[in-house]
Amino acid sequence: MSNPSPLVRWRDRFGTSSAGLWLLSFASSQAAPYFRSIRPRLLRLDPGHVEARLTKRRAVTNHLGTVHAIAMCNIAEFCGGLLCELSVPPHLRWIPVGMEVSYLALAKTDLRAVCQVPIERFSELGDLETPVEVFDTAGTLVFEARIRMRISERKRKTKAEGAV
Repeated sequence: MSNPSPLVRWRDRFGTSSAGLWLLSFASSQAAPYFRSIRPRLLRLDPGHVEARLTKRRAVTNHLGTVHAIAMCNIAEFCGGLLCELSVPPHLRWIPVGMEVSYLALAKTDLRAVCQVPIERFSELGDLETPVEVFDTAGTLVFEARIRMRISERKRKTKAEGAV
């Protein structure tokens, strides 16, 4: 892959050990500061498959004492975005353009979000659905998201813009 994204370079440098995934979680939250509010922790980071944990703590709960709906949307977008960043070829780019969510059960525990899409789908131009499933510690599916990512050609820089 020529000119990989910073996430790919960091993953190649630090690996997918527990320490490497912690560092990538932290770095991703620094790059997109809004994610710091949920303190996501990567569990798996591979092309076509991303998993992350959301720890239930007071800052992410609602008036019922369960994990807030928007915190679950955030962990879904965190996983979907990292999946695209890791999987989309360098000559293409991606951006989220829509998300549909379903709240299936009360989220009373820590959560594990899983986003999986066959790697060959990331080379197709147009809208790509990235499904995210969120499970509680008992393995109950509590939330589903379908994030629509638009895959398009990356703009080429002209000489005036600094292209080599």
